[in-house]
Amino acid sequence: MVQVNGNYLKLKAGYLFPEIARRVKAFSEAHPEAPIIRLGIGDVTEPLPEACRTAMKAAVDELGTREGFHGYGPEQGYLWLREAIAQHDFQSRGCDVSAEEIFVSDGSKCDSSNILDILGEGNRIAVTDPVYPVYVDSNVMAGRTGDADGAGQYGGLTYLPITAANDFTAPLPEGQVDLIYLCFPNNPTGAVATRAQLKRWVDYALANGALILFDAAYEAFIQDPDLPHSIYEIEGARQCAIEFRSFSKNAGFTGTRCALTVVPRGLSGTTADGEPVELWGLWNRRQSTKFNGVSYIVQRGAEAVYSPQGQAQVKALVGFYMENAAIIRRELSAAGLSVYGGEQAPYVWIKTPAGVDSWGFFDLLLSQANVVGTPGSGFGAAGEGYFRLSAFNSRANVEEAMTRIAAVKL
Repeated sequence: MVQVNGNYLKLKAGYLFPEIARRVKAFSEAHPEAPIIRLGIGDVTEPLPEACRTAMKAAVDELGTREGFHGYGPEQGYLWLREAIAQHDFQSRGCDVSAEEIFVSDGSKCDSSNILDILGEGNRIAVTDPVYPVYVDSNVMAGRTGDADGAGQYGGLTYLPITAANDFTAPLPEGQVDLIYLCFPNNPTGAVATRAQLKRWVDYALANGALILFDAAYEAFIQDPDLPHSIYEIEGARQCAIEFRSFSKNAGFTGTRCALTVVPRGLSGTTADGEPVELWGLWNRRQSTKFNGVSYIVQRGAEAVYSPQGQAQVKALVGFYMENAAIIRRELSAAGLSVYGGEQAPYVWIKTPAGVDSWGFFDLLLSQANVVGTPGSGFGAAGEGYFRLSAFNSRANVEEAMTRIAAVKL
């Protein structure tokens, strides 16, 4: 009989968001009249920018002609999109990133998991705690960890706690690690990293021969002009970092799927014998073998993000969600809760009331306010006692949710 991948059996009871969905489903079936407001999963709610919709419609019509039809596109992405990304997202900020180094994909979640295909199994891995669950679970699935302990931490991983006690600043590993996952602005805490903080990480990686996997999916939400948007704004990062980005949250592409990964030319790893190997070639081979590229229609929509109209419309979308975050921060602070994040990111990180754990707070808000959030413990042991609310929703829903939460006896 066919054998299964036993590493999947090491995963905790369920991926965080399916577990939330299970609990909400059970509550809804028991209380079908309850008007539930969902501020849990970070899915956008506002329509696609008009510039993107117009470009996609034109691309559909183009594909309807013999002259304009496109079949398989380049696995790395169409050059015109990669050139727009390189110019607007990187070169405009002084980053030395070329179109050749950009790989268009269907999601940074996918890329941050798939990147393990080109990396050896013996790497020592560091993750922040709390952490976006995909970073951990993809390593578990690939057989790169031991079993989980009672706190849900997996053997073989180095956990770097980020809490209010250290101002949500990820500490450098005490020992040597090879692979480092960083996400700024941070999901789930909403924390950001300054240039000086990122410089310490780059210096560590260069000194230890480590590779930083830098998730910048929320960079568009940074409001402070002094904060870096890309790891490549830091000197030396091209020699030690891969960056992931997404059109999902800034331009509302969660349903249409488009993202990108930057792998600098000259960035190298080593073979088991210590021989240097350029990672760009390995990733290019991986994508060419296992991926057929993002659709022409979607890439045309993504290209429109960089038009003057697209830039204005995306800025308005980001501003709308950040206004939601400001409302959540203000109202929860007024309710007596300690809140963090929500100023440079669309997530607000909340300290749960004394004596209430993360899942207890989830059940409290669901049952008494009919509001769904995300338990901090689902992001790691250091997330226990915290709770995440997302600013991705309509203004009416956010305001109503805050009114309901304020009425809950905390």
